[in-house]
Amino acid sequence: MKNVHEIEVKIEGKEWASCLDKAFKKKNKEVKIDGFRKGTAPKEVYIKKFGIESLYMDAIDESVDTAYKKCMKDNELVPVIEPKLDVKSIDQNAVVFTFKIVTKPEIKLGEYKNLKIKKEEAKVTKEEIKEEIENLRMKFAEIKVKDDKAKIEEKDTAVINFKGYVDGKELEGGSGENFPLEIGSNTFIPGFESGLMGLKKGDKKTLNLKFPENYAQDLGGKEVKFDVEVMEIKTRVLPEINEDFFADLGYDKVTNEKELEAEVEKVIKDRKEKEIEDKYLDECLDKASENMKVELNEEIIDDEVHRMIHQFEDQLRMQGLTMEQYTEFTKIDHQKLHEQMRPEAIKRVKYRYLLEEIAEKEKIDFTEDEVKAKAKEMAENYGITEQELLDAYGSLEVVKYDMKMREAMEIIRTGK
Repeated sequence: MKNVHEIEVKIEGKEWASCLDKAFKKKNKEVKIDGFRKGTAPKEVYIKKFGIESLYMDAIDESVDTAYKKCMKDNELVPVIEPKLDVKSIDQNAVVFTFKIVTKPEIKLGEYKNLKIKKEEAKVTKEEIKEEIENLRMKFAEIKVKDDKAKIEEKDTAVINFKGYVDGKELEGGSGENFPLEIGSNTFIPGFESGLMGLKKGDKKTLNLKFPENYAQDLGGKEVKFDVEVMEIKTRVLPEINEDFFADLGYDKVTNEKELEAEVEKVIKDRKEKEIEDKYLDECLDKASENMKVELNEEIIDDEVHRMIHQFEDQLRMQGLTMEQYTEFTKIDHQKLHEQMRPEAIKRVKYRYLLEEIAEKEKIDFTEDEVKAKAKEMAENYGITEQELLDAYGSLEVVKYDMKMREAMEIIRTGK
């Protein structure tokens, strides 16, 4: 591909001799030669005993940075991923490196303004408003224990002791004491929750059920028996729709149910408009990237996948998990994870190149003062100092890049 450059760089003469000398001084401190204390043996003596070849690896480490800088300076290339390095040849006179540099591929923009994508309209139904109000009532519901004669009903929480048996043997992990089970939550296998309906506190019942065919742990399709005892029944008492409820919701100006419905409708509509806007922008980016012509190197795609995997590892770490624990639990190995993330990686790279090319074509740029003002605004929004923001971003240049990408997205979104 045109954006793959293989460049040879030779380090020789005094430069290579200096690298060999530094390698010798390092190695000489690590070895013991008869008649000399560590680090005091002359170079000729060291080479006679160990050979000059023993210095090559350390000399390469000393020279690779110089070689890379020389490669970049002489060819004026901007790599988009970490260059690959090979040692083509090496002897006491010189080392020859081969750098494989992948630069940004050639990009030809297609249509990115007049995309003819229809945006949905946010509509809110009466049923949605009613459901949202009921959800809010559930959120502020009071949990009360039912009396001893009350029966289990839908949406009640039954506190139960249970023990499961398969093939006459106790089911591992299939028992519990004082377990709170919300009826209708579908927490247990089909038939378990419905089988408790109508029971009272103290009632015992044996449920003869069957695991679903696709159930894990080799239990799919097997018959199972659960012995259940009801220890307690709890229910939610929903709050009345009154001024106290409006105050709990933070709607100080709402005085009646009709006004509450208007506020809830606005909340739902705002949420839907945000979802529609996000979906619309994604469709625009997808269409504009389809219209763009670019050939992506496998190396670029792999690099993006690895970046995504590292981000995923960070997310797992925040949840107290390691990648090893995740792969053991999900049975998804690194290769499978790589394959799963590949389509999203391709999309991300295409979007990035699309936005960069639009920013360049539209001559999107910002002054230093504008970037600093944006950094200050972002820091205030995140509740951190400007320095903390810059530490997270890396530099003002990264903030500027982010601003340019957002402006390019706005051009795609609005067509202007």
